[in-house]
Amino acid sequence: MNYRIIFLLSVFIFSCTLKDSSVGPNSSTRTFYMGFTPIAYDVTTDALDYTYNKIKSDADIICHYFDDGIPWEESLFGLTYDSYITNDWQVRKSKTQSAHKVIVSVTPINQTRNGIALLKRTSGNLPLPISWGGYNFNNPNVKSAYLNYCKRVIDFFNPDYFVMGTEVNLLINEDVSMSKWNAFLDLQQFVYGELKKIYPNLPMMVSLSATDLLIGYTNAINTLQARGLSDILSMTDFFALSLYPYKSVYLTESLPSNFFELLFAMTSKPVCITETAYPALTVTTNSGSKIYNGTSQKQSDYFQKLFTASDKYNIKFIINFALRDFDKVWQASGSPDDATKILRDSGFYDKSGNVRSVYETWKNKLNASLK
Repeated sequence: MNYRIIFLLSVFIFSCTLKDSSVGPNSSTRTFYMGFTPIAYDVTTDALDYTYNKIKSDADIICHYFDDGIPWEESLFGLTYDSYITNDWQVRKSKTQSAHKVIVSVTPINQTRNGIALLKRTSGNLPLPISWGGYNFNNPNVKSAYLNYCKRVIDFFNPDYFVMGTEVNLLINEDVSMSKWNAFLDLQQFVYGELKKIYPNLPMMVSLSATDLLIGYTNAINTLQARGLSDILSMTDFFALSLYPYKSVYLTESLPSNFFELLFAMTSKPVCITETAYPALTVTTNSGSKIYNGTSQKQSDYFQKLFTASDKYNIKFIINFALRDFDKVWQASGSPDDATKILRDSGFYDKSGNVRSVYETWKNKLNASLK
């Protein structure tokens, strides 16, 4: 999913300084950590402080999510990173609660999911150096640079979980010849293998776009997606899902009753949700031709059903992407793409800071004993 402008604005700040009565038999316990990314709802330090303070009370895990490029040349040659990067890292680390579990999520894939990530230096998503523009994932420079970058990130944040690729199976949708996918597998096998030698006890994973794995949910070619899943399982410790149910033919209408079970039973790997969300308001996209009839009640129902299935399948953690609606960031960024527009209204707090009904659903589960 493309969050470029939101992240650029959030990083600028960093650099500067289902309500459901049928809760079920497992309501007093949970198997999973619960948390958010620290995306602020506005481009102010007050909004940033608010977000971290709410995460302190409303979560027990945080996901530092980086999806705006890689400092390729600095990583390849062991050079110092620009202050735009290091200041952001310092602020994130200083504001993260010591009691919280930490996920760090990086990716070598660009935000359109059709090639290597763009350059990150004095800002995110800068054009690649000319010599890097023709590189594929299995280029020796890409492999060495990405390994070095991952090591720097891990050594700085000392995370409990490490995501080393985001929605990687979308590469298959963008290139049905699977040449890019095969090149990515070469990169993943190399970096995963080398990192495991250095950090043998750190759970490492790539995330997969969940709805694309299911037959009939999207336009993805299921046989290719099934092959991709089989290819990647030996190179990821967890079956990690980027779970946006509205990114399917069902939009925000009723999902099949076996939706979660179909997903979670796909492999024997431990399952986790690296990012999810559900719109609480009606959103139109595609110039008004597509309507997502989101409501606060649907949002709450979605999470209650997710929790019930997650307990059943011993999910390891769930990350809801946005803590609070970010209409102000949306406006400040010039109203970017449709994917971000849907995510804009998926907070547990609305744009004015009022709690939605999903908040009670979330807090009740957060207060349950962690198995």
